[in-house]
Amino acid sequence: MKFQELNNVIEFLKNAERLKDTLRSGYTSKGRKESVADHTWRLCLFAITIHNLYFPDLDIAKLLKICIIHDLGEALNGDIPAPQQNENESKSAMEEKDFKKIIEPLSKKLKDELFDLWNEYETASSKEAKLAKALDKLETLIQHNQGKNPSNFDYNFNLSYGSKYTSYTEPIAILRQIIDEETSMNLKKQNANKH
Repeated sequence: MKFQELNNVIEFLKNAERLKDTLRSGYTSKGRKESVADHTWRLCLFAITIHNLYFPDLDIAKLLKICIIHDLGEALNGDIPAPQQNENESKSAMEEKDFKKIIEPLSKKLKDELFDLWNEYETASSKEAKLAKALDKLETLIQHNQGKNPSNFDYNFNLSYGSKYTSYTEPIAILRQIIDEETSMNLKKQNANKH
């Protein structure tokens, strides 16, 4: 029993490892394409720091679990950059199917827990999920501002990206304001370089 259970954990980890090679639309400060695993790592770091400063009453273990698993489904079919998402196709439905496939080797109890956390994130139905969703959007914007992006990078899109999730509380709204100011500066530089 334990052997099979632990073997299933290894199978799950091998499937999740694909996130290290699943690339996102952003770039690192040195110009390398960012992976989903890169994004998830910094999202968790962001969550720890913001939790400590402004949200100490939230369950940090739950918050980190949500952050760690929120993009797990992308291990199978990749990340669809927000500007390229088609509203007729449900990214969430595809990710749900892929998420369930990735966690399939795990015990029923753990599968249920992880799926419930993923669903909380998708619906932003808990305080931890709301914060995770806001920080997910903000981390993406920070990376886009920090990254060595191509000359045609769409900074203008970023000024509205995720806005419905990033104004629900004062610290998050202030973070958004700081990030938007940097995005606006990057947009001005980009426009100046076109002329």
